[in-house]
Amino acid sequence: MSAFRPSRPLDAIELRVLGCLLEKELSTPDGYPLSLTALTAAVNQRSNRHPVLKLAGEEVDAALSRLLREMLVWRVQSSRVLRWQHNLDSKWRLGDSGKAVLAELLVRGAQTPGELRSRCRRMHAFAELHQVGTTLSTLAGSDLGLVEELPRQPGQKERRWTHLLSEERTEAAPSPAPEPSPPPPAADDFERRLELLEESARRLAADIAALRQELHER
Repeated sequence: MSAFRPSRPLDAIELRVLGCLLEKELSTPDGYPLSLTALTAAVNQRSNRHPVLKLAGEEVDAALSRLLREMLVWRVQSSRVLRWQHNLDSKWRLGDSGKAVLAELLVRGAQTPGELRSRCRRMHAFAELHQVGTTLSTLAGSDLGLVEELPRQPGQKERRWTHLLSEERTEAAPSPAPEPSPPPPAADDFERRLELLEESARRLAADIAALRQELHER
């Protein structure tokens, strides 16, 4: 286990805050470090998040204070407002590829290497899938021990990876399954429908014949 691990497992809000700081540093560097308002908006973002959270600024601020005690984040005083940045460059030296993968696992939960490659594009582009595997192996190595590979799920070709910064394992939101097609009507239903159609046709023919007779008599 890495000597640079936090002294305790991080809670769900701390994980989301740390993941968002990593993500925004890579995806929107012009706006980084983040103010409390910007970070709260990132934490509550509805896209690229699982689960979706709805936290107040006070909750995010309290999580930042706890992460500060773990020396995982720093405060940066700008000319107008207090801003926040992560401190993982000095603690773990992840590089852009490692930060992108860890950010994805923190904000969205366990994922396969293929999912990580696709979803990390806004932060870091992996030219080949094996580069994601190399990054995961580095993050899982004895010097860091930040991620681990999960057992393969039924029907899955790839195994999922998850972070090790909390005791709970958050599974990524599954892809929505297609709605099942309605079962075909039973044979009895077909026969019943056919009988009803034939009966309607007989009544219609009788009505037409009666109408013709009435017109003829006139």
